[in-house]
Amino acid sequence: MTGKRTATSDLWWKNAVIYCLDVQTFLDADGDGRGDLVGLTERIDYLAGLGVTCLWLMPCYPSPERDDGYDISDFYAIDERLGTLGDFAEMLRTAQDRGIRVIIDLVVNHTSHRHRWFASARKGRDAPYHDYYVWADERPDTPEQLVFPGEETSNWAWCEESGQWYFHRFYAEQPDLDTANPAVRDEIAKIGAFWLALGVVGYRIDAVPFLLEEVSGPAGEHKDPHALVRELGRFLTRRRGDAVLLGEVNLPYDKAVEFFGVAGDELNMMFNFPLNQAMYLALARQDATPIAKTLESMPDIPSECQWANFVRNHDELSLDQLTDDERAEVFETFGPSEDVQVYGRGLRLRLPTMVDHDEARIRLVYSLMFSMPGTPTLFYGEEIGMAENLAIPGRLSSRSPMQWSTAPHAGFSPAPEGARLSRPAPEGARLSRPVPDDVSANVTDQRRDPDSLLNWMERLIRQRKECPELGWGEVTVLHAEGPLLAHRCEWDGLAVVAVHNLSGADAKLTLSLACDRLQGLLGAEDHTPGDELTIGPYGYRWYRLTT
Repeated sequence: MTGKRTATSDLWWKNAVIYCLDVQTFLDADGDGRGDLVGLTERIDYLAGLGVTCLWLMPCYPSPERDDGYDISDFYAIDERLGTLGDFAEMLRTAQDRGIRVIIDLVVNHTSHRHRWFASARKGRDAPYHDYYVWADERPDTPEQLVFPGEETSNWAWCEESGQWYFHRFYAEQPDLDTANPAVRDEIAKIGAFWLALGVVGYRIDAVPFLLEEVSGPAGEHKDPHALVRELGRFLTRRRGDAVLLGEVNLPYDKAVEFFGVAGDELNMMFNFPLNQAMYLALARQDATPIAKTLESMPDIPSECQWANFVRNHDELSLDQLTDDERAEVFETFGPSEDVQVYGRGLRLRLPTMVDHDEARIRLVYSLMFSMPGTPTLFYGEEIGMAENLAIPGRLSSRSPMQWSTAPHAGFSPAPEGARLSRPAPEGARLSRPVPDDVSANVTDQRRDPDSLLNWMERLIRQRKECPELGWGEVTVLHAEGPLLAHRCEWDGLAVVAVHNLSGADAKLTLSLACDRLQGLLGAEDHTPGDELTIGPYGYRWYRLTT
């Protein structure tokens, strides 16, 4: 049995700072126009300096790229365009040396149609691996569950070779695996064990509810769909004691909390989609009420589990848990043009564009997210206020190359002109994804400016890591009237209070708290309880309560 403070290192994910990136858009080291593992390894020190403690990599597996790498053709290899397994191992060693753990995407609710399993399965119902997938002799007359409405019209696709229909929730090129099949579950465990053995510490599991939903099997079989994650978690923990499972579960709290398990024996972490969407509604209204109501409705979760908070992730900004009227409010405020709206449920913009590149508002939002109970998660480029590139279609607009400087291609790649190369660019090299015209938000310039967003973000991360109350504590809403939100996180006799003004005008607040002093954090001045605080436009204050 360990004490509370000792447990903070065992349950490292409770107070981590997670940084998500796509290798192919981070840094191109070989000049072929695509980011690679060697380039990422060169930038591990940058991430360490920023304060990142956990690196989450989007898929690096071989893929035909129908769904930006989430259509996987081999779970046991690295896409040769990104490097080799040796490059991956060197990246892991470098990250570990700098104190950064690495997790990767585990995408096992489907495969690519070019995976060897499906290549065999489609040959007929007696073929090897046929039962790894979900088939029907007649196209089922069931309600459609389309992840990409407008791009797909049905969950069922016809396979000429087998003379059957196969099920897919995403693209037709991504046939769903039948997770009710014990052989498929064994394969998932082997995949998980393989990458753990190389040195990753866990997985971000894609679309968890789809993974667990029962789609086939005789009546009465597979009565406990949650057993899959429970068994996987136990298996991986036996292989590595600090292994973590971070799940994508975009559901309301009453349904999402089930995926932590009864005693925290399923997912260790889960993205906090309800809080994220409430935050955007509050920002659109300049009214703290939606955030306060969401914080007060957050369910109790097992002590070893954690919410992962975020401003933007790698997909569209999903607003599907808001009502139609609420979603319309957010659209009208942050993305009224139909060309920035996607699937009728979200926006394909990054935050800076939504707030007209107003740095005061950008800092407000990240201060707010980092002060929420849970673990903060960043998407690459957020630390410099990088915008999207709307020239890239669909939700991929937020996955443009990282902006390192004002050099050609924002310093991401020397392709195709061959500029800044120590050797000639490969023949025909071109960028895998275009860089926007405006790259004024870049790492090099901001490193030179002590007041830049990047340097502020480093200070914010350092402060957040020094406030375990935010990762471990119990949250209490102290004030939520108009644009002002004040909340407290308390843990092990320590407490931190955060105050945020969601409006562009001064707001006043008096905090009467049982302490001797409000010790200012993040550059705030100290105050005495009962002092009237004036919070400037889009302002924020963090305090530690001291006695």
